Amino acid sequence: MSAPEGFADPVLLAIVQKQLDHISKQMGWVMTRTARSPIFSQSHDFSCFLGSRDGEVLAQADGIPIHTGGGGFAIRAVLRDFAGDMADGDVFILSDPYVAGGNHLPDWTLVRPVFLHGALVAFVCNRAHQSDIGGGAAGTYNSAATEIFHEGIRLPVLKLMERGTLRRDLWRLLLLNTRCPELMEGDLSAMLGSCKVGAERLASLLEELGAERAEACLAAVLDHADRRLRAAIAALPDGEWVGLDGSDTDCFETRDIPVKVTLTKRGETLRFDFTGTAPQIKGFKNSGIANTYSAVYMAISSFFDPAIPRNEGTYRCVEVIAPEGTVVNPRPPAPMTMNTVYPAADIVHACWKALAQAMPERACAGWGKTSYGISSGPDEHGSVFVMYHWHGSPGTGAVLGRDGFHSMGQFTTLGGLSLPNVEVYESLYPVRVTQQEIRPDSAGPGEYRGGAGVDYACEIFVPTEHSYRAEGLGRPTGFGVNGGDFGAGGSFEISIDGGPWHVAPRYGVERCGPMRIRIASAGGGGYGDPRRRDPAAVRRDVADGIISEAAAQRIYGLAAESSARS
Repeated sequence: MSAPEGFADPVLLAIVQKQLDHISKQMGWVMTRTARSPIFSQSHDFSCFLGSRDGEVLAQADGIPIHTGGGGFAIRAVLRDFAGDMADGDVFILSDPYVAGGNHLPDWTLVRPVFLHGALVAFVCNRAHQSDIGGGAAGTYNSAATEIFHEGIRLPVLKLMERGTLRRDLWRLLLLNTRCPELMEGDLSAMLGSCKVGAERLASLLEELGAERAEACLAAVLDHADRRLRAAIAALPDGEWVGLDGSDTDCFETRDIPVKVTLTKRGETLRFDFTGTAPQIKGFKNSGIANTYSAVYMAISSFFDPAIPRNEGTYRCVEVIAPEGTVVNPRPPAPMTMNTVYPAADIVHACWKALAQAMPERACAGWGKTSYGISSGPDEHGSVFVMYHWHGSPGTGAVLGRDGFHSMGQFTTLGGLSLPNVEVYESLYPVRVTQQEIRPDSAGPGEYRGGAGVDYACEIFVPTEHSYRAEGLGRPTGFGVNGGDFGAGGSFEISIDGGPWHVAPRYGVERCGPMRIRIASAGGGGYGDPRRRDPAAVRRDVADGIISEAAAQRIYGLAAESSARS
């Protein structure tokens, strides 16, 4: 989709892009206010985006970047499977990463075509992480999975609504394959409502523009983004750089799992070649192709000027090479439910490390990796509850001119996923959160320091099934850049039935009695030489409990007496 020759009206294009972004945000507001699950209403673990009639993402202003960057794969799967079989009022549903352009199975995507005077003109989409989709563990994350069939129901592209009428047979099938049907029924209804509102708003905008001008504007929006990123890339020197990140576990045993990318910059183009990355693994940390593209796009968008539009036109000048059979493009039936977090974070970190060599001043320090899990069990009404221990989130990396943020949630959301309200969680679930406070000396030292992790403790009063996902356990993972240092590594301890504390497994599923959880989450990396940090900022960090007086003296060279006086 490209604009007509000579089309140029920058004011109109700016207005249209803002309107497209606003429509996606309106869809998000509908979702937040009507969804049943706290995972949506409290944490915003969903994303709304718009697509062109050819399946290119036009706007992704609402939600989480790892959801939306690869959203075009889902729209193009709908076009592939239902070309010529779409009508106004149709809504499609999909999830499978192998055949339907999904990123992982719990993220169900609704795609609604938008028509103008009988012609297909665009799509509106909502991708949302469901509370439970069956499979071998409650809560969607089966850490014991060794193939995708262990992870829950797989959805190819299916027609959920036909000309405005819900397909009740498919609806019953979906509700039958979840442990939380009352949550799913409310959440799917909210998703349908958000897509309906989005389709109406988008059709109204395009009607106001007129069919011919609307088509030209949508194409020009994509072309403009293409030009903006090409100009930013042109400012980099031509060259080739290598970035390396990865993991030390395949979810079952300790082993080296590198994610390696070779970045080649020529003129106005970038190529990210993952040749040399580890083969696909036994555990559920394999990344489907849509998720890998999304992670690369996320790395690019967060590295360059934030004013560059974030639609799919932006990435026309980007080539991704992801060898088949590796953790960044596995062959079926490799499991992959964890992939939107890991290896997505490893992919972004590897890309950042390569990009930082090309333009050091824009380098991004690494975020700490997560160490928490999911508790599920019976609530007081006999239904199944699913609680994510997101309150134990790690700190973020620093950049030039800005310290990292404390306990910011999962890295691949870039802050788009909100930490839920503790009091709401305690009212909904049989738990009590007894601690959530800044973890001293966890932030990576630097001229701009990384974000601190937290000390988190929680009591769970009923027997549960607990799914562990502790990638940040032990070794430091939030790397520093340009002389900055690593943030602290994380720890995760549990006590079951009042027994002694012991280190939790990094991955796995365990049925437990009432238990206590204690997490010290990882810190983000620092940027620049710590000795260049503003002494006033160091004193403020000591006063706020972010660093100790001993660390102020040892790392930053600030006398303890001086920091104490301030």
